[in-house]
Amino acid sequence: MPYKEPKIEKLYYSIGEVAKIFNVNTSLIRFWEKEFDIIKPHKNKKGNRLFTQKDIDNFHLIYHLVKERGMTLKGAKKKLKENKEETENNFEVVKRLQEIRQTLIEIKENI
Repeated sequence: MPYKEPKIEKLYYSIGEVAKIFNVNTSLIRFWEKEFDIIKPHKNKKGNRLFTQKDIDNFHLIYHLVKERGMTLKGAKKKLKENKEETENNFEVVKRLQEIRQTLIEIKENI
């Protein structure tokens, strides 16, 4: 049985890493942090923001609402405030369907 490298999960991500994940500027990350109270990064002694996986998941949700679905910031805030659980469930379904679509495309290309 081949040796598998243990998967190491990062605890904290810098603002640059988060910006790279979403392909946006760091200023947008800082702006969304101020606008949405569900994002609460830790700050070290130097004042650098350290984002957890939960923060990144919340960014995914905000990114989906604002960038992919075209909602305004006010509309996204309202949606998250009124029914965050339903919004998260819908986002998970969309994300899973995109993964399935990508898998089917890969299978089609290999045939």
